[in-house]
Amino acid sequence: NGPIILLKEGTENSQGKQQIISNINACQGVAEAVRTTLGPRGMDKLIVDSAEVCKTTISNDGATILKELDVVHPAARTLVDIAKAQDAEATSNVRTIIIRKFSLVAKVYAGLGDGTTTVTLLAAEILKQCKPLIDDSIHPQIIIRSLRTSLKMAIAK
Repeated sequence: NGPIILLKEGTENSQGKQQIISNINACQGVAEAVRTTLGPRGMDKLIVDSAEVCKTTISNDGATILKELDVVHPAARTLVDIAKAQDAEATSNVRTIIIRKFSLVAKVYAGLGDGTTTVTLLAAEILKQCKPLIDDSIHPQIIIRSLRTSLKMAIAK
């Protein structure tokens, strides 16, 4: 009956208030990477891949930018994965519209964007608003319960 090892060797395990704050800060860092790309006056980002010689990407598409970033922080990585899921869903919706031969609608929808930047910024903003609650030692489960209640109220209206 030896110990069950859940983390690979060399992995750090941290928890508690400071880890939650660290997770929130990491997610805000991801949001800052795409914040200025949002909207009709959104700016392009130049991404230089140091692993590949002379590989550069210029884009104002949140999905492209997040895909090119090498995010290693687990919480930030989760936020990037959420944004990628949004991109995949939006791409799937556009394909469905094209298949149905509503090409004009597809072009308009595609021009609106896939929502990855918006999803990233909204999630980061919600976390930012929760940060003072964590600092005040409000239990995360109480915060989550309140967010779920708020979601239900918003959907009901």
